[in-house]
Amino acid sequence: MRRSPEPLDEETSGELVSALGEQRGKRLSERLAQASEALDRERFDEARRLSAAIAKEAPMVAAVQEVLGLASYRLGRYKQAVAALQQAQELHENPALLPVIADSYRAMRRWQAVERVWEQIKAASPAQEVIAEGRIVWANSIADQGDLSRAIAAMQDGVKPPKRVRDHHLRQWYVLGDLHDRLGDTIGARRYFATVADHDPDFVDVVDRLRSLGR
Repeated sequence: MRRSPEPLDEETSGELVSALGEQRGKRLSERLAQASEALDRERFDEARRLSAAIAKEAPMVAAVQEVLGLASYRLGRYKQAVAALQQAQELHENPALLPVIADSYRAMRRWQAVERVWEQIKAASPAQEVIAEGRIVWANSIADQGDLSRAIAAMQDGVKPPKRVRDHHLRQWYVLGDLHDRLGDTIGARRYFATVADHDPDFVDVVDRLRSLGR
């Protein structure tokens, strides 16, 4: 039997009730909770369908636009993702959404927009994992334009030996390994991939990447 989704936080439920009235607000709170659960469980079509319907009635609720934007992003609907996530940002600032917005612009090859959002990320001084994700998008957008050396420099600017290795450190090292590999720098690629593998040999395909480089 399918269990009920986790209820929404009181603030979001309150916004929906204020916008739509007690009965309709509570009903759409339940649907938004279902959409959020679908997003978490990677049922992106369902999440987008539910949140898009709610957004027609409650477009000024940030959480609705956030679910809609994230589901659209995962489905490759980048223009719709940017529209919804920018709306969510205007309603309630959430720096964690900025790398997703930047990556959506990157997918659309809107390089100046990627750079603009990267500047917003830096100015926001968010958590380190958000900075790392933003830097990865920024560096990859430079690489997409053919300047691998500059992309590597952009990544290295923010990579320092951590006291405790976390997932975002592994992601940054992996990207550096990939960029060095694409540049033809086998030694550099092997060094970064080996660092990732030493901490987590199950990270993405790092062992296969090392094997292809002759380790």
